[in-house]
Amino acid sequence: MTALPTAEPDQPHDLVGIGIGPFNLSLAALAHGVPGGLATAFFERRRRFSWHPGLLIDGTTLQVPFLADLVTLADPASPWSFLRYLRSRERLYPFYFAQSFHIHRAEYDAYCRWVSDSLPGLHFAHQVDAVRWNGAHELFEVDFSRLDLDGEVEAVGRTHARNIVLGLGSEPYVPDALRPLADAFSVPVVHSSDYLDHRARLLAAGHVTVVGSGQSGAEVFLDLLRRRPPGAERIHWLSRTESFAPMEYSKLGLEHFTPDYTRYFHTLPEETRDRLVPRQWQLHKGIDAQTIAAIHEELYRRSLHGGWPDAVLTPGVTVRTAGRIATTKVELHLEHLQQATRSCLTTDAVVLATGYRERPPGAMLAGLEPYLRRDSAGRPRVDAEYRLVLDERITGAVHVQNAETHTHGVGAPDLGLAAWRSAAILNSLTGKAPYPMPRRTAFTSFGLDRPEAAPDLRDRPAALTPLAPVV
Repeated sequence: MTALPTAEPDQPHDLVGIGIGPFNLSLAALAHGVPGGLATAFFERRRRFSWHPGLLIDGTTLQVPFLADLVTLADPASPWSFLRYLRSRERLYPFYFAQSFHIHRAEYDAYCRWVSDSLPGLHFAHQVDAVRWNGAHELFEVDFSRLDLDGEVEAVGRTHARNIVLGLGSEPYVPDALRPLADAFSVPVVHSSDYLDHRARLLAAGHVTVVGSGQSGAEVFLDLLRRRPPGAERIHWLSRTESFAPMEYSKLGLEHFTPDYTRYFHTLPEETRDRLVPRQWQLHKGIDAQTIAAIHEELYRRSLHGGWPDAVLTPGVTVRTAGRIATTKVELHLEHLQQATRSCLTTDAVVLATGYRERPPGAMLAGLEPYLRRDSAGRPRVDAEYRLVLDERITGAVHVQNAETHTHGVGAPDLGLAAWRSAAILNSLTGKAPYPMPRRTAFTSFGLDRPEAAPDLRDRPAALTPLAPVV
């Protein structure tokens, strides 16, 4: 193992980002356009950008319009927009005539990789190991490792930063009842995030069960249905929700994914926010209406010549426990909530479309743990400008991306708010307004006193000392 050149405290970065998913990639792209420049570095343990590769099923599209790229909703003139990407690929006219507002997921993945391959200051195959506060220098110390092709540490280094942003993303969630099954290999029990890696095994299985009724579960069920022979589909789709429900996609419903609603939600008491989030599941955990229509059309097509497809769709069911039968099958112990009945389902393979959870930073932030301020549920407190609330002895800021659903609402993981949140973070860091924010973004007034109206940084003194230009 070798040591990398260490950045001295007298040459700190203005901002160090941990993780390079779409949200931190958005921040890096917009930081690149700040007048005067910012000294930034972003670290990611993967070797290159990749966005949900296991779910890039042919024909699947984003659930947000293409304007929800990395930068456009904050800076339409940015060189890192999706339209700039199309122009670089000489695909503007095909896209124009396609008349598609929602782009393919594979195309979004390719666009983000184009940005990540071209944008300076991104360090892939670099793992951040620890973040500490150096009170003497009033800087964050960031220890990192460079990884080789096998993911092993080949060199270590340290850099310093005035500010940190965490973009750790989410991780697949496997219910406790199914975790022992997912950890074994003999019978395929896989999370939907790894679906394409295991699709051949799943198609070869005699009977497949899909657990979970969100968009991922619907897309996996549809893909399996289309690829298995008519009359011998042998697929069972289970949902804990009371129906295979469509996502709320009305125009006024979508205003829950505006900066106005985010600001309003943040002003609510903690207990009110905690009650709201579970009740709003259909805003982001339902199924796209086109996907529902495609599933019904495929099932209907298979019934044209008499008979029914061998596919069972059962909502209102929970998986209580599960176990293996010998080494070739899985037995799921089910409970139907409305009927208050229980039964067993034997299957040859399981796909868990059970969603994601925020990825905890773990030991990486152990050095900051004494300074963190938490709410009554033990979660980090996050202020209106996406900063962790820290002890006043910490003069730098630790911003978070997609780790603030409990404080900012269901829009936290939504791609449509990525550019706006990145702009809000950069405005907060610089104490200026390199990206002027809209004062109003929704026709809905969520509160009687409209507390969601945006402040205008251009009309007030700088909240922080402006960062010096990068020489």
